[in-house]
Amino acid sequence: MVRDRGMTDMATALRDAIAAAGWAQHPPGDPHTAEDYIALLRPLYEIGRRDLPLARLVEGHVDAVQIVQRYGSAAQVAALRTALAKGATLGVWNAGLAGEPLRLEGGSLSGGKSYASGAGVLSHALVTADGPAGVQLLLLDLARVVPAIDRGWWRVTGMQRSETHQVRWQGAEVADADRIGAPDLYAGEPFFSGGALRFVAVHAGGVAGICDLTRAHLVATGRADDPFQAARLADLFGLAEMAAAIVRRTARAWGEDPNDSGYAARVAAARLAVTDAAERAIVIAREAVGLAGQFLTHPLSAMLADLSVYLRQPVPDAQRLRVGAAVGQGLLAPSL
Repeated sequence: MVRDRGMTDMATALRDAIAAAGWAQHPPGDPHTAEDYIALLRPLYEIGRRDLPLARLVEGHVDAVQIVQRYGSAAQVAALRTALAKGATLGVWNAGLAGEPLRLEGGSLSGGKSYASGAGVLSHALVTADGPAGVQLLLLDLARVVPAIDRGWWRVTGMQRSETHQVRWQGAEVADADRIGAPDLYAGEPFFSGGALRFVAVHAGGVAGICDLTRAHLVATGRADDPFQAARLADLFGLAEMAAAIVRRTARAWGEDPNDSGYAARVAAARLAVTDAAERAIVIAREAVGLAGQFLTHPLSAMLADLSVYLRQPVPDAQRLRVGAAVGQGLLAPSL
């Protein structure tokens, strides 16, 4: 009952956050200018500043909505817009389940996905399935194409409320209208790599949230005027400002030319820099608040644990290598 109530609360919070951003009536599309991109990223940043698990689901919703509008038919896009106006919530489930790849044969879907954030919360999932012609995108109405959800797997120190689970189907019927675009479109550039800036903006919001919560604790306990604590607050502010500035600058590079050969590496560099800022902020906040911040009832405890888990996006070492290669090739160079 407690878990069911938590999932219901998250589903409500997700719908409310999407509506507050204006995305229920005006679904977010691919940005055309730097200003478009910054306007898209700002709500994600602000939600991440308050609630990282919720921001994870909102970011996945935005990703899925953009993909369907990018690759779907006019009829599919119209159906999506109608569903969104009625409160539909989407996510992207792409990570393969070891030994059980999701396969589409004819109209039958079998196999699974791992790291399926929002399982049991979302109304629709955009999944990638191996088919005869390649990797096919499918937009699944989860009330019709119902997965089996393994909730025993997601036992982590943070991001529990993101309801990130393993899901499976066995011989589920899929309609032609569920297929989004031609095979092998999902990883198309510049959207696949460039779109990672969405979750980097959420991470940057988490850094700002750590600054907010640390300051609130120090003010409430009468310790904000202590010179050592003031120095820590200065460091946290600087890290939060740097993270936000990196996201803004990277978004502006999209406005210049998202197809530029160095843009994917620039997004990877932003991800690495924001991760470094976040990890430093976590250390400083723990030093500032001390043992109080480790109590489960303290607001900072959840933020620190959630951000520590959320930062562990796939293959960070590969991102560092991508950036290094781009610098070596002259595709990236420091500038003011």
